[in-house]
Amino acid sequence: MPNSTDNLRAAVRDVADFPKPGIVFKDITPILGDGKLFRASIDMFLEHCRGRNIDKIVGIDARGFLFGSAVAYELGAGFVPIRKKGKLPYQTNRAAYTLEYGDAEMEMHIDAILPGERIVLVDDLLATGGTSASAATLIRNIGGELVEAQFLIELEFLHGRERLEPTPVLSFLKY
Repeated sequence: MPNSTDNLRAAVRDVADFPKPGIVFKDITPILGDGKLFRASIDMFLEHCRGRNIDKIVGIDARGFLFGSAVAYELGAGFVPIRKKGKLPYQTNRAAYTLEYGDAEMEMHIDAILPGERIVLVDDLLATGGTSASAATLIRNIGGELVEAQFLIELEFLHGRERLEPTPVLSFLKY
């Protein structure tokens, strides 16, 4: 009988040439649409957070919100969104980053994390690591202790985890 990781891997859909030619997009919407698979994915994140005195979960816009908010809820921790530039209503800190297919900026409210709070960064995918490294910079610059960065999927051939050093990185489905 397949385990949760096998079932999750089987549900990830490859979409060729999205969002631009040459990119193979890892589509997780089949996981989100299946209650058992979505629960299994959340449980994987939770397994590595419980008992670690995590104060807040930080999720990256937008799929990191889906996983991160569920994890924060289950832990009784706060949730902090990191959003694309111009989407947050209050004063923000900003960081630029490079995607596989372009450049962008993201922001976090200046009061989202208190100095010394223990933080876990959660997102759906680790590719080149630019987005996640910028999120880690925002967390550290505001005084958070980044305990770990967790991802449902990691594209290992892009070596994104190297950009997050010295933060420990955990990923569940490796390609």
